Amino acid sequence: MPSRFFPHSRLLRAFLPLSLVLFLPLTLRAQGTLNALETDFQGRISAGVDKKIIKGLHISLDAEARFKNNFSKVGRFQADLNLSYKPLPWLKASVGYVFIEHNNSSNEWKMRHRLYADVTGMLDLGFWRLSLKERLQVTHKDVNNIHKHVPNVLELKSRFKVAYRGWRYWHPYAYVELRNCFNDPSWSATWTGSSYVNSTFLGYGSAYVNRVRGSLGVEWRITKMHSINFQAMTDYCYEKHISTKNSQQSLKSLTWDQQFHGILAVGYKFSF
Repeated sequence: MPSRFFPHSRLLRAFLPLSLVLFLPLTLRAQGTLNALETDFQGRISAGVDKKIIKGLHISLDAEARFKNNFSKVGRFQADLNLSYKPLPWLKASVGYVFIEHNNSSNEWKMRHRLYADVTGMLDLGFWRLSLKERLQVTHKDVNNIHKHVPNVLELKSRFKVAYRGWRYWHPYAYVELRNCFNDPSWSATWTGSSYVNSTFLGYGSAYVNRVRGSLGVEWRITKMHSINFQAMTDYCYEKHISTKNSQQSLKSLTWDQQFHGILAVGYKFSF
């Protein structure tokens, strides 16, 4: 095969994980109650630094604050340490660690720890760049009831992005991202019309797409070292909520929460 087609075939093969996500078993989706859609307007502010170690190898550190409840409340602080390597012009890989301080629905601040690894394939068509990023991540949470929440959440994010690179200072882009959870708690139970009976905890085998994100943004390259990123996002989240009885060995309720978020984000980056 001619070498000029090699990156194209690699990128096409990279699309397979994204398509497979759509056909993962949606365990227990047919059971439970679908709650009404909730909406929220949120915001994010971030700042980061990127250091080039050698050609193709970079280390970066980013800090971010997130706001929720229509910008009235801080919902999260996080710090992201990332090491990335670009062995080929069309291929990039990275690993990272994220420390998260999260404000939950009970107004409690909880720590989370996340490890991730991702691979990005890129295809340049004139001034346009198409890319597909697959990120596998594990997030550790302190949980009180392992029958309701998994301590280590395993997820795959698949993002397809289109960016225009024909202008010197402004780089607009758009992307769509799917997030798939692989190991949500799974139950077998019989619904009587008023309660669940004969319930059995099956472990962590429930997999489904729990978030769809769309984004429009632009990166402003002020100088070679300074840049600002502006982004508008919409999230549709679809997640399972489990409640157990006092013994924690029997199912009390199973509901599906729907949330729609409008998000504005601005971030500064210093590169050297």
